Amino acid sequence: MHDRDSTLDAEAAAARLGVSRATLYAYVSRGLVRTAGPAEGPDHDPRRRLYNAHDIEALVRRKAVGRRPDTVAATALDWGLPVLASAITEIEGGRLSYRGHDAARWAETASLEDTARLLWGCGEADPFADPLASAPAWDGDLLAVFAALPLTERCQVLLPLVAAGRATAWQRDGRRLWPGAAALLRAMAGAASGSAPDARPIHEHLGRVWGLDAAGADLVRRVLVLAADHELNASAFAVRVVASTGASLGACLNAGLSALSGPLHGGTTSLVEILFDEVVAARDAAGAVETRLRRGDGIPGFDHPLYPDGDPRAAALLPHLPADRLRDDLAAVMAETAGRLPNIDFALVALRRALGLPRGAALALFAIGRTAGWIAHALEQRRDDKLIRPRARYVGPSAADGPAR
Repeated sequence: MHDRDSTLDAEAAAARLGVSRATLYAYVSRGLVRTAGPAEGPDHDPRRRLYNAHDIEALVRRKAVGRRPDTVAATALDWGLPVLASAITEIEGGRLSYRGHDAARWAETASLEDTARLLWGCGEADPFADPLASAPAWDGDLLAVFAALPLTERCQVLLPLVAAGRATAWQRDGRRLWPGAAALLRAMAGAASGSAPDARPIHEHLGRVWGLDAAGADLVRRVLVLAADHELNASAFAVRVVASTGASLGACLNAGLSALSGPLHGGTTSLVEILFDEVVAARDAAGAVETRLRRGDGIPGFDHPLYPDGDPRAAALLPHLPADRLRDDLAAVMAETAGRLPNIDFALVALRRALGLPRGAALALFAIGRTAGWIAHALEQRRDDKLIRPRARYVGPSAADGPAR
């Protein structure tokens, strides 16, 4: 399924970069070079992997520009070098960690509230037990009015009702913001699921809304934790830019939701839903994949640039789902023919279908979980007390080129 002209074997990739194979493997572990399965043929060896030629060339260009500030800054904004310091989440060597805790291991037992306390740096404090952490229980009529809105827009309408009138909204001290942050997280769970927020653990609240048993609610708990943060992705960066202006937590979450509404971020789960629909309709995963490729469509829900050996979030969730032959066939087809492994979007949709949740619940679960991380980024950025203000490299006509006046 991959184009051999767009891949290199290890020897060629290392030679192009002028590095050893060990250094090449280090680039892969850091997410700088993507890999694919081996090409079919008489010399086919399933243990050999191929390396993305576009990523190799990007590294060559990066080395060529050296340390010039303008060129380094430009590459940093596109899956490139780190652009700011953060103590919240680390992605390194194929692992995702929350403040030093392996996220997959943490998700075995932790709730989203536990994860929020960890990401927010609460220590022994429990903001969810504070009276100010209660979110207003909006009535059914209000929910019905906004039910037809897209999920992100519905949340953007309802969340201001939580932040309105709260003295904590503009506080600079993060500890004073924690109870209001807890209220916003509970409100997000209600807004995203079309329910009135309450003080139950969020996975139990969602389990009640969706009619799940204890096992189903526990799967919801697990995926919420795994979705809680992912370092400096598009929505987290949007949150931090807004937070750097001194805006309220509610405004910061609005920025995160706006970024999530884009098809290249939150829209991926909808594409994975369509893929699953086609596999189910064909009753044949391999046939459905071949049909998509013949008409020039991609296969969403697989691979992640930061995880060349597979997304650990998907690996931590999929084995716990009820058996599904077509789902497993789809994953097997992609692994065996293209060396591509499921990512978090695939896992979210797989869970949504396994539990019989309403369409759109995959994105709802992601948004609810990620709210904990967005708040963490907002709090951390506000503590920095510096405005994020990058510069643009002007590429238009100069004033001297314009007509004289």
